[in-house]
Amino acid sequence: MTVAAGTGYNAALLAEIVGAENVVSVEIDPGLAEQARGSLRRSGHAVAVVTADGESGYPAGAPYDRVVATAAATEVPYAWVAQTRPGGRLLVPWGPGVHPDNPLALLTVQDDGTAVGRFIAPAWFMPLRGQRCSARVTAEAEERWARAGRPDRSRYGISVSAGGQRVWLDSPDTPISP
Repeated sequence: MTVAAGTGYNAALLAEIVGAENVVSVEIDPGLAEQARGSLRRSGHAVAVVTADGESGYPAGAPYDRVVATAAATEVPYAWVAQTRPGGRLLVPWGPGVHPDNPLALLTVQDDGTAVGRFIAPAWFMPLRGQRCSARVTAEAEERWARAGRPDRSRYGISVSAGGQRVWLDSPDTPISP
């Protein structure tokens, strides 16, 4: 499943790799969803493009092997975890606010229905429509990072459960957020 279909480009790339029948793309904007459908159709990719809020995923197509989001999340939606099979992966631009150094999170869904992963690279994406951060939240995150000695992004990780998400430093046993 891809979240935020946009023009359909990512869905077309995935269709080339895994086959169009194995790709569903969710787009909240009806105009963009229609544009993606047209682009995919013209390029010969019969990918399903669903007009819906990607934050809820697309339960009808679950379980997924992979979820690729091209909209940033400040809270990784648990729906994405719940709709991904154990061992499946989520690739999620994550961060408080829009910033070029916001990290890209790569998580693996566990047998217990949680997802655990690390921040792997910078990624700059517009946020999910329902997840806009205030400047205060961004400033607080910057402060926590500075107080921790400005550790490298690779030392951070994230765990997601039905109860929410926790960001951690070095190990899930050392959370830095509730």
